Amino acid sequence: MPTDRDKPTHSRVSEETSFQLLFVLNPLPMYVFDNASLNILAVNNAAVARYGWTREEFLELTIEDIRPPEQIPALRAYRRKVYSDSSCGLNQSMAWRHWTKGGEIIEMETTWMEVPWEGVVGVLVTCVDRSELKRAEERAREQASLLELAADAIVVRGLDDRIVYWNRGAERLYGWTAAEAIGRPAAEILQMTAEKAAAAEKELMETGSWSGQVEQKTKAGATVIANSRWTLVRDEQKLPKSVLVINTDQTETKKLESQFLRAQRLESIGTLASGIAHDLNNILAPILMSVGFLRKTNADSEAEAFLSIIESSAERGAGIVKQVLTFARGVEGDRVRLEPDRLVDELIAIMVQTFPKNIDIQSDMPPKLWSFAGDATQIHQVLLNLCVNARDAMTGGGRITVGAKNVEVDQHLVAMNPGAQAGPHVAFSVADNGAGMTAETLEKIFDPFFTTKEVGKGTGLGLATVLGIVKSHGGFLTVKSYLDVGTTFHVFIPAAKEPEPAAIETDTRPITNGEGRRILLVDDEPAIREAVSCTLQASGYEVFTAEDGTDALALYHNRRDDIDLVLTDISMGQMDGVTLSRALKRLNPKVRIIVSSGHFHKDNVTILESLGIKTFLDKPYTAEKLLRSIQAELSRPIA
Repeated sequence: MPTDRDKPTHSRVSEETSFQLLFVLNPLPMYVFDNASLNILAVNNAAVARYGWTREEFLELTIEDIRPPEQIPALRAYRRKVYSDSSCGLNQSMAWRHWTKGGEIIEMETTWMEVPWEGVVGVLVTCVDRSELKRAEERAREQASLLELAADAIVVRGLDDRIVYWNRGAERLYGWTAAEAIGRPAAEILQMTAEKAAAAEKELMETGSWSGQVEQKTKAGATVIANSRWTLVRDEQKLPKSVLVINTDQTETKKLESQFLRAQRLESIGTLASGIAHDLNNILAPILMSVGFLRKTNADSEAEAFLSIIESSAERGAGIVKQVLTFARGVEGDRVRLEPDRLVDELIAIMVQTFPKNIDIQSDMPPKLWSFAGDATQIHQVLLNLCVNARDAMTGGGRITVGAKNVEVDQHLVAMNPGAQAGPHVAFSVADNGAGMTAETLEKIFDPFFTTKEVGKGTGLGLATVLGIVKSHGGFLTVKSYLDVGTTFHVFIPAAKEPEPAAIETDTRPITNGEGRRILLVDDEPAIREAVSCTLQASGYEVFTAEDGTDALALYHNRRDDIDLVLTDISMGQMDGVTLSRALKRLNPKVRIIVSSGHFHKDNVTILESLGIKTFLDKPYTAEKLLRSIQAELSRPIA
């Protein structure tokens, strides 16, 4: 039987065996190092597997060898603190960075404990690998940082509708800080109509997601339009726990889309209006011509009264046609250097004399305004039209402020206004504190024939004409209007780089008899040919007629010595007036040509002027204007 002395020995052997088994087979990496030399004395299987060194390689290392160099000062400082301060024991958890044989940095949470080991003071180290946890935390921090940097508004709300996350994108879009938003019901801040919100919530719960466009309000009360995407977030048991909301600001995009669609609509309407205006010109031209002819042949006072009515109505129709063409194609006329302050002063003088006394008229102009190249009459028309509209919006009186200032148009303004160009501009403004307009009305104000005025008090062409004139000057126009607050128009015209003087001469000489001079009249409209022929013949001219450029060229080729002047339209089927003029100049460089048209395109004018053609006749024209133009051209010396 064993003696009492044998029992402790057996117990110690059992304890050592148990410790060895617990150490070697422990799933956590463990090693023992010499507290004095820091040499690793023992290592378990889990440590060999995690660090990558063999057991023999491990036993040749110190605890400093398994740490990246930047961690060694911290390790030494920790050991000094532990052994200099009796209150600091080894038996506590510490986070350290180790590295493996392959160079991978691993995050270890370690616990140190002093143990006797083969005659030396050893330290048993137990490691818990936190590398995946650290990487997950780092990913979470990166993702949180990205969420904060995202331009979109990212919001998380609980199933109780309370906001639990609000990123900086949401702060920028809605104006509420995270501190103000978190904890509040999302419905209060991310406003939607009750009907739309209910439908969205229903679809979210049924399918797990919802998307749509929403109109919301910022903290300041401004309207924003956002593309909203909702996703139902579930827990590990697949039960709903929160809702992720991502809203993308579409406010500026919608404005640009609206402007683009309006521009497309105006272009389509402009093409249609241009065609109608061309036909109306051809209808009105013979009416005006016939009035002049009948006036010469009828001296009766009663007939004269009717002729005046006809002439007045035809001229009014011609004016409307010109407005339509101005809207449809813009205006291309002579440009001279204009001073904005002088234009505004002249305009205000007219308004003071003609507008009701209950309207306060003010000006707002800084000194040293830039000049610009433009047509004074057309710019007056633009500003006066805007002022008249402002007057009509204030039936009970109010204030109109007309101003101008120097503006450097940047790329942001260019992006917001199709057709605009960056650079120095003169910006005219007309502001009123009248009734204002709804967003729906604002969308239509530049459409031709759209008007909010009573029947008979407006054609609906005023703002369409304004837009055409401004575009023809290379500029653009903006408008802001709020109900019961007022409306402000801004007209941007490029500042002039160089003066472009142009002299306007008025012919006051009496109209003389044609004395048998021969005119070749070219026009594809029979009524115009007939009216012009009668007028010219009544004034002593002999007239040859052709219905298109091809017939005219053949006739001139056969009788060019008999023809003193060619009067041709531009728009004709077989051969247009530009091609005819070029061909006539090849036959006879000294041929006199007058070109007529309802609208002169700048490119055509440039070509015709390069051929030496000086006289252009706008359709529809009166008999007097026709005869004066022919008389001036026949008296002009040919080089």
